[in-house]
Amino acid sequence: MGIFLLYWPLARVRAAALAVILLANYFFYAKWDLRYLALIPAASTCDFLLGWGLQTSKIPGIRRLLVTTSIVMNIGILAALRYLPPTTVALPLTLSFYVFQALTYTIDIYRGDAKGTKSYLAHLAAVSFFPTTLAGPITRVSSLIDQFEKRKPLAPADGGRALFLIGMGLMKKLLIADYLSSNLVNRVFDFPALYTGAETLVAVYAYALQIYYDFSGYTDIAIGSALLLGIKLPPNFNRPYAAENIADFWRRWHISLSNWLRDYLYFSLPGKRSKIFSYVNLVITMVIGGLWHGANWNFVIWGALHGFGLAFVRLWQQPGTARTADATNPFWRYASIVLTFHYVTFAWIFFRAPSFDAALAILSRIASLSVSFVNISGPLLLVLVIGALAHYVPNKWYDWSLNLYVEAPFYAQAAALALLALGLQNVVQSGAAPFIYSRF
Repeated sequence: MGIFLLYWPLARVRAAALAVILLANYFFYAKWDLRYLALIPAASTCDFLLGWGLQTSKIPGIRRLLVTTSIVMNIGILAALRYLPPTTVALPLTLSFYVFQALTYTIDIYRGDAKGTKSYLAHLAAVSFFPTTLAGPITRVSSLIDQFEKRKPLAPADGGRALFLIGMGLMKKLLIADYLSSNLVNRVFDFPALYTGAETLVAVYAYALQIYYDFSGYTDIAIGSALLLGIKLPPNFNRPYAAENIADFWRRWHISLSNWLRDYLYFSLPGKRSKIFSYVNLVITMVIGGLWHGANWNFVIWGALHGFGLAFVRLWQQPGTARTADATNPFWRYASIVLTFHYVTFAWIFFRAPSFDAALAILSRIASLSVSFVNISGPLLLVLVIGALAHYVPNKWYDWSLNLYVEAPFYAQAAALALLALGLQNVVQSGAAPFIYSRF
């Protein structure tokens, strides 16, 4: 709120507006750890200088050296703080999202997809833009810089949309994700032996909903917060559990990450013209995507499962491949959605479990086929049903409610937000749990 009230009176003065955003960015990092005030500006400055060199140099060898230096520096920072001993140097807020966002700048300039900027202040403000650096959406730095350059007043419709998104994100996070986490998911994944196979299976379904509502809730808040400053971030979710196959899932889930992996990793791998390598590269890309989340065999397995799933879908969709069913058939379509959801949910077990042995323990409990629902309370079941139904609400229903809020008078919007705040305060007595993706 303070940044919003400070920003708009100064928005007409470009340097002042950028300085306010940069202040917000570094304050956001400093709230986590003061060491970021040395690390982030230093890394951003190096990338700015490397980008300036890429803008001015026409010699291919020098340009390759500059972009390679940027990649090695950023990946090196991430590896040193997350994967290499001693682990005591790890910072509480990891740098995965910052690193991927920062690399879009130098790689885009190298490829000729962006012109870069000569404004040091604009680059610093864009590369560390605070709504995006905790859990995305991963946004091209050039896109943010362009928006900084083209200042527009905050339209009432955008302001209403921003507040609606923030309110929606808070409800997703606090009323669904945190409730499922504290009342079932954490308990089962920490002590699976204490629960029946049926309860463990319910907990796995609950985690699929928890991670969606937690992550998409943060995305709503991030997009809404940026929009209050006149900055539009890319969408990150589109009903992912309505996907008809794994490729469709990644067009709907964490869209900014899947686009990054495609544009900056998959297209950079060798053998693009080889059919075999196109499948192998899908697996390699997703395994690296798993390692991006952490140096743990569980993440490797999770990435490999999605990589093999993507490769299978590509093989299945090749022209001339025999089909056993018509994809336009409604029964086949819904069966594909159910099958894809369960494949994704199976992979989530390895993503959530703290170790490979813990994942096997979860699978073992499910395979026991023991049935009892004594630990599944009525309120928990209600939240599960609401979460599942809300996910499949048609987009036009969501758009209708958004437009209803945006078109309402300002006092009605304010009253709705006030009621939401009071309701959340009464329902959520223990406070909010950390966002799941804040550890990546």
